[in-house]
Amino acid sequence: MTTVRIGTRGSRLAMAQSAIVARALEAANPGLRAELVKITTSGDRLRRAPLPEVGGKGLFTREIEERLLAGDIQLAVHSLKDLPTDLPEGLALLAVPERAPANDALVSPPGLSLGELPRGSCVGTSSRRRAAQLLAVRPDLEVVPIRGNLDTRLRKLASGEYDAIVVALAGLERLGLRDARCHVLSFEEMLPAPGQGALGVEGPAGVEWLRETVAPIADHPTALAVRAERAVLKALGGGCALPLGTYAEVSGQRLAIRAVVASEDGKRVCRAEASGPTDELDHLSRQVAATLLEEGAADLLHPPRPPS
Repeated sequence: MTTVRIGTRGSRLAMAQSAIVARALEAANPGLRAELVKITTSGDRLRRAPLPEVGGKGLFTREIEERLLAGDIQLAVHSLKDLPTDLPEGLALLAVPERAPANDALVSPPGLSLGELPRGSCVGTSSRRRAAQLLAVRPDLEVVPIRGNLDTRLRKLASGEYDAIVVALAGLERLGLRDARCHVLSFEEMLPAPGQGALGVEGPAGVEWLRETVAPIADHPTALAVRAERAVLKALGGGCALPLGTYAEVSGQRLAIRAVVASEDGKRVCRAEASGPTDELDHLSRQVAATLLEEGAADLLHPPRPPS
């Protein structure tokens, strides 16, 4: 029996996501045993500081990738929205399984929609993207940072620290936590982070037996869609902390991409969209990024810091 060691963050959600991949690999490869290896990342250690302050490329992936390059593990499973667009030399994105819903969810004890939240409600999110889009729709809300894994955030909500929180719907579904408290935000209300809802299986480039092992769990439409979203992100400078929302859909041989960038206070919003054949993916992604920049998105993506 062949054993493949899969690196993963140790949170309950990360373990659940990695277990999904492990089971799929074992089902597709008789005689394979997938072993999960917990790895603590910088993002897990820096739990108190707001993500935009400590964020940066590889916050939740660097230590895992170091273990991959050292050969301690053969594969790694990431939430694709946390994986930088440029991978370290020697590593490759080997497979993207079928995507879970990419939407964000507004979670509140009464299960209110965004429009139903009382004026001045305190909403927790650590994402500049979510905060900007929330304030673009509801400028009266008090949007404040929240850290911790999904379980921790839900406990803080239940304790009354927040009136509502915004989290990825996929995480709730993968942990069986989607319930009456959860209102799914439409893409008109909030566009997700690039790759949200998708998982990425990373491994060493050029190792053919590993590529063949993961190939059966790859989903081609999902891979195209998230590649388009990540191409928009890369064209705008990369970095998972950018306040960029983007979502791509593949239907047959057609690709549609839409994106939004909003100022931190939600008062300025830049939107762009493009559609065309899937073989024009790179062109369409650059077109969306160019349109955002023409509308002034550069100032919103990288606002000037006040003098100290």
